Amino acid sequence: MTSDLGPEPKQQKPFGSAEHEAHANIVRTSNLLVGAFDQLLKPYGITGTQYNVLRILRGAEPEGLCRNAVRDRLLSRMPDATRLLARMERAGLVTRARADEDRRSVTTRISDKGQRLVDALDEKIAKEHQRRLGHLSQKQVRKLIKLLTLVRETI
Repeated sequence: MTSDLGPEPKQQKPFGSAEHEAHANIVRTSNLLVGAFDQLLKPYGITGTQYNVLRILRGAEPEGLCRNAVRDRLLSRMPDATRLLARMERAGLVTRARADEDRRSVTTRISDKGQRLVDALDEKIAKEHQRRLGHLSQKQVRKLIKLLTLVRETI
């Protein structure tokens, strides 16, 4: 089978354990899904992380969120959320404003431009999810979610 990352790697020796094989499969699958998602977003000039921020902020309207709340909700670890949000502000995708009562507090909100972009992507993203996972039954998808959740609970 060929994928966006090239052909499936040929394993010369068996994995040391089923856990090792499962881990390798999770990593490879994640890379394939993220790569396909990045390709879908590339023409729009945003990354998967930026798209994730826009979705988070759309869901937090009208209040917006502080930087740490955005960072904590991201799907992937982002050590420097401040720089990410600054780039997105320069691109006009988000707005940031200091609170009058506490000048250290900065609230980030999705801008009109960011809202239009994320809204325009909704259908394309839904089709991508369907394309990548739609061949699984709903029962299989629920089982996959449950199993991945169980793995994360021990990390």
